[in-house]
Amino acid sequence: MDYIYLHRLYAKRAELEAKLELYEARGCFGDEEIDDGTDQELRERINELSAEIDVLEHSSAL
Repeated sequence: MDYIYLHRLYAKRAELEAKLELYEARGCFGDEEIDDGTDQELRERINELSAEIDVLEHSSAL
């Protein structure tokens, strides 16, 4: 297994999750009316990375 690649996937997912949290927190600043689809794009990318991580983790168990 390529642990460096897996580590990069974990880091990228954490970065996207942090961006999503900040994006969702914008409601605290009165910007909750903006709906440009960014949150959905971030969630989709997080799900893609999670699926790739899952595949890599389970392929190493074989």
